[in-house]
Amino acid sequence: MSVLAEREQRDGAFRRWVFAPVPLARVAVFRTIAYLFIPVDVFLTTAWVRAHADVPTAFYQELLVGRVLHLPTPTHTLVLSVQWLLVAAAVAAATGRAPRLLGTAVFLLYGEWMVIAMSYGKVDHDRIAFLVALAVLPTIGRVRLRDRRRSEAAGWAMGAVFLTVMLTYFLAAWAKMRFGGWDWATGSTLARAVVRRGTVFSDWTLGVPGLLEAAQWVMVGLEFAAPLMLLVRSDRARVRLVLFLLGFHVMVFAGVGIIFLPHCVAILSILPWERVTTRLLPGPAPAPHEGAPAAADGAGRPGAGPRREDAAPG
Repeated sequence: MSVLAEREQRDGAFRRWVFAPVPLARVAVFRTIAYLFIPVDVFLTTAWVRAHADVPTAFYQELLVGRVLHLPTPTHTLVLSVQWLLVAAAVAAATGRAPRLLGTAVFLLYGEWMVIAMSYGKVDHDRIAFLVALAVLPTIGRVRLRDRRRSEAAGWAMGAVFLTVMLTYFLAAWAKMRFGGWDWATGSTLARAVVRRGTVFSDWTLGVPGLLEAAQWVMVGLEFAAPLMLLVRSDRARVRLVLFLLGFHVMVFAGVGIIFLPHCVAILSILPWERVTTRLLPGPAPAPHEGAPAAADGAGRPGAGPRREDAAPG
């Protein structure tokens, strides 16, 4: 085999992995969940961001992205305007109308909301996968809940979110080693968290010698092993992975009252939602329409339309 042929074979394998087509119905469900979560996030999860409207502007130290883009200093009017425009755009985007226009508006407004949130000395790492999701959703265009056609554009978008979810865990372990070294795993990080924020579900762990230190080693090991998530391909394995990840975050919430809701929403992109819509919304897939994203056939060839089994009712 020639070098050129080997290179083309590798490129083809990489393309099939990165752009592996997924049903558009999967995107439709996740898009609705992501956009409807934003009002919850604005008014509940990060309701404290609204308080920055009354903080003196002298305390504002913008993130690097704010300096590069020359974003304005948050004033009372700006914070309230971004808040209500973001909620209105997210609710409108959840309807599926004007997905590129409204989706882009949601991403830009939520990005500004996060700059306002994180430019006062506290930066959370649970937002990056959700931000990536908001960035890639507008690239897919119009989709419907019963649309079982497979799309490379949808595959790339969902893959980008999946990759960022994985990197969130891996880079968290890297940050632990970068700033704390291996002493992080042998220290009292979890013990301090339980002392400060412990619940009835975790207080007992303080009385078991070595338990929390062992938990820290397990946590670091699992985070460094996060790239193995990318090997998960089947729908059944995806469901198990999501249950494991969400179970971990529920356990942390039960123990110390901390939960990364935006990250948990991003995790939901991994699920094969099209199976749910097929059962709840039976019927033929919508006919292709102008402006629809290119579908792919079984060979991953874009523009070939839906596969026969995807277009026919189950």
